[in-house]
Amino acid sequence: MTGRRPGIAVFHDGWGLGAHAIERARMLAQLGYVALAADMYGRGRELTDFADVRAIIGDLRSNPTRLRCRADAAISVLRARPEVDPSRLAAIGFCFGGLVALELARAGSPLRGVVSFHGALESAAPAQPGVVEAKLLVCTGADDPMVPVSQVIGFEDEMRKAGADWQVIAYGGTVHSFTDPDAGRRRSQAGVAYNAQSDRRSWAAMRNFFEEIFYDR
Repeated sequence: MTGRRPGIAVFHDGWGLGAHAIERARMLAQLGYVALAADMYGRGRELTDFADVRAIIGDLRSNPTRLRCRADAAISVLRARPEVDPSRLAAIGFCFGGLVALELARAGSPLRGVVSFHGALESAAPAQPGVVEAKLLVCTGADDPMVPVSQVIGFEDEMRKAGADWQVIAYGGTVHSFTDPDAGRRRSQAGVAYNAQSDRRSWAAMRNFFEEIFYDR
């Protein structure tokens, strides 16, 4: 493919920039996009203790300005790439990364779209009316104990009040981390499991979403 192409930032889960996010960036590149696997922790740090994951994520979630600044730095790097069309940018994220992508949208980042895969939907700084420019796609597990129905409903209400263009797809029989084949291996935990069918369906939904925001406007 020649000429400038859409750029997509990929935000990792709570464990850090690992194989899952990097593989998804490669998959996006194979589809013809310019993909950047962003590092929210710095220096390629990967965590091994769930207590550390909770502490770091908790700190960032309590300070959305800091979280959004880190995420926006990744978008700035992506935008500056010579092969990227800076008018066609998007962000996707998994678990913690899904939250990160949504925080960019809440902050009014000039992205065409944002996709959250099994990400938390609550924010310490909810979207304000007229601020959200990106279209939003949320792919969530209908049985995810970490993102219960009450949180989904709260997100939908937030986005209605913000006047955003949003959609939520809930996958039946699906819990947290459903796109990650290694889900549950780092730490045995109920409510965390890979689901191949929901993984395929959500990736297909993302592809259709990108066709819309990048080529059908």
